[in-house]
Amino acid sequence: METTDRTDDVKNLRKETGKKKRRKRTIDKAKVAENKKKAKEKRARQREKRAQEKGPGNRKRRLLIAILGLSALAVTGIAAAYAMQQRLDRLAAESAAVEAMVHTQAVELAEYSKTQHRKDSVRQNAGKDTTRALVDAARYMIEGIKNRPREVEVTAENAADFATIESCLINTETGKIDVTMKAENLAVSDDGFYYLFEEKAYQTALQGSEYIIEDQKDVDLTFSVNLNYNTTSSRLFSKFVVAVKKNGSFLAITKPHYITNPEAIAKYRLSFGSTKSKKGLLVDPEKLRSSELDDLGVQHAAYNIPLSRILGHTSNEHYPTVYYTYNGKNYAFNGQIIAEYDYIFSSLSNRGITTTAIILNDISSHPELIHPKARSGGRAPYYAFNAADESGTESIAAIASFLASRYSGTGHGSVVNWVIGNEINARSEWNHIEYMDTESYVDEYARAFRVFYNAILSINGNARVYISLDQQWGKSLYSKNGYGSKEILDEFNRNLKAEGNIDWGLAQHPYNYPLTSAKAWSSNGSYVQENENTPVITIKNIHVLTDYLQKPEMLTDDGEVRHLILSEMGYTSSQGQELQAASFVYAYKMIEANQYVDSMLFSRETDASSEVAQGLALGICTLGGGRKSIYDAFKYVDTPESAKYTDFALQVIGISNWNEVIKRH
Repeated sequence: METTDRTDDVKNLRKETGKKKRRKRTIDKAKVAENKKKAKEKRARQREKRAQEKGPGNRKRRLLIAILGLSALAVTGIAAAYAMQQRLDRLAAESAAVEAMVHTQAVELAEYSKTQHRKDSVRQNAGKDTTRALVDAARYMIEGIKNRPREVEVTAENAADFATIESCLINTETGKIDVTMKAENLAVSDDGFYYLFEEKAYQTALQGSEYIIEDQKDVDLTFSVNLNYNTTSSRLFSKFVVAVKKNGSFLAITKPHYITNPEAIAKYRLSFGSTKSKKGLLVDPEKLRSSELDDLGVQHAAYNIPLSRILGHTSNEHYPTVYYTYNGKNYAFNGQIIAEYDYIFSSLSNRGITTTAIILNDISSHPELIHPKARSGGRAPYYAFNAADESGTESIAAIASFLASRYSGTGHGSVVNWVIGNEINARSEWNHIEYMDTESYVDEYARAFRVFYNAILSINGNARVYISLDQQWGKSLYSKNGYGSKEILDEFNRNLKAEGNIDWGLAQHPYNYPLTSAKAWSSNGSYVQENENTPVITIKNIHVLTDYLQKPEMLTDDGEVRHLILSEMGYTSSQGQELQAASFVYAYKMIEANQYVDSMLFSRETDASSEVAQGLALGICTLGGGRKSIYDAFKYVDTPESAKYTDFALQVIGISNWNEVIKRH
């Protein structure tokens, strides 16, 4: 009871006290207002402080640290989490440095990741998924720090070989050109970009500052650009160079590189068919209506196309001019002559004969086809092709494209082998141009060869294109200031490999030395040797050539031995028809046993009067049409009846069986 009374007293006291306080607040209104103002300012300061603590930079740091931790756990697993957490703790402790790196280096370092796909993914998704982008950027930042290539100053001395264009290919899915470059180091230059330039075939250096495309520097880049096929801006015959900007100008850091797979856009892919032998012939067009080719069992045929014959207009109403538009320009071809070739190639194709066309650059009414350095000083049957300027390059590209289009099984016959020029090493006689060193001479031919190659293969993807060389292997014996075919072949191979290797073939002429020698088996021993330094290659030592083509540096990129045809060879009957026949049989036996010779094209079906005057009666038939002794040997050499018609040669040669000569090689 005492407790209750005391409690009541306390309550009464509190009520009285409270009443007094309330009365005090009510009375001091000014002070109440001041307190409210102070409280409001305090709350404002607290909100501002909290806002600063939750600002973008701090949020980014906390989010980045958290994301890095989660990313590390996902990638490296629980076992590596502790090590990564230590790294993150250090990053957190140096938050200011991390923030600076995120803002200034993360994206740049991401460019040096090992996986191009991931790099592209970051670019494609930037801004769409901030969290994912930050995770990727952080991961690539760490990888980039570890794998960042060394930076090297580009100078005039190291620029040319600073990087390499590994490939220049038409992408069959996109139709674009993919130019892939690689480098060991990063070039230090004016900015952070590599630039892709286009050079025309006839250009020898960067032209101005008009690059095609740029990309951020990396040691492994692929530029994709439009092909623009068959337009005024076509790049089918262009070469490509990667450059940097140095001291305000562009400086090339790679060698030029051409497209090497023009067959990727080919409309036609003619089959070579299946020929039963390697036996071929330089045909007489006057006999195409006869059954002689069928009787002889010809499997391969060759025919020349001098450009002067096919170019220009015709006034013959029965054979109107054939017009062809290529890369936005119109070209005229003589309708009457084209009809002649249509007939020849159709006749051969209808017989199942594999056909070789030899394109020859004789004097015509189109001087742009003749190389500028071949237009004066001498007169020769054939001249160097002109890929040294715009008009010449465009003209030979159009001619090659026209011929390939017309003779790719489109109703005018089929040509699968194309030989560009004749005996290129014989400069003054068959490929006239002013004398120059071997490298320069081959470069002029190689540029034209590439134009023909890309034009032809872009139409018929299975066509084969050949360089022509004669039997003067180690030295020039006939040609004044000419070249040995070995040095031309070596330089040609080096040139094409340096600027984009292609599947070129060799058309060789293994005539006897001298040409008037009738015995294929007994050529002059001082000239016809059994080693790669032999002055001359004839059919007797043809294995020297096929052995040489098997050397690693001569192979295709696929490791294959290059195609070899003996596109012109023959033996005179001026010293007796039996010797001519025996030489042919000897040659065929040697060729038949050599797996690296695709075919031989005997010159010729009918004697040529100009050659007979020189002691070279090379035909199977005489000028009057009579059949020589060689006729039956040629007809039966690849049949089951061969021995009956060819074994006579054993006695003429002085051997008891063919293995005596075949096994030696």
